[in-house]
Amino acid sequence: MSEDKIQDCKCEHNHLEFVDKVRHDMPAEEHLYDLADLFKVFGDTTRIKILYVLFESEMCVCDIADSLGMTQSAISHQLKVLKQSKLIGNKRDGKSIIYYLADDHVRTIIGMGMDHILE
Repeated sequence: MSEDKIQDCKCEHNHLEFVDKVRHDMPAEEHLYDLADLFKVFGDTTRIKILYVLFESEMCVCDIADSLGMTQSAISHQLKVLKQSKLIGNKRDGKSIIYYLADDHVRTIIGMGMDHILE
């Protein structure tokens, strides 16, 4: 049998207590779909770049665009996606809208992701 194929389990002892615990503790299907959707948002390089910029500092769309060498239009589209996913927030400062990471959870996800890939 090829090493790439998953082998059928030939266990003589089923660990039913562990199987039952996993089934009992498994989050609701809708929560798992929401979690998968959240990670899809992280799957876009432009959005990751924006999150990284906001990891460093709060910024307006103009400064984000300048930082990334992109158009304000391209940044605005991605900011909308990030805001809908509750990963960023915004506040008005005079005529400008300032964007920031929504909370420490987002900061932790970005930080841990960077730590993981740099190991």
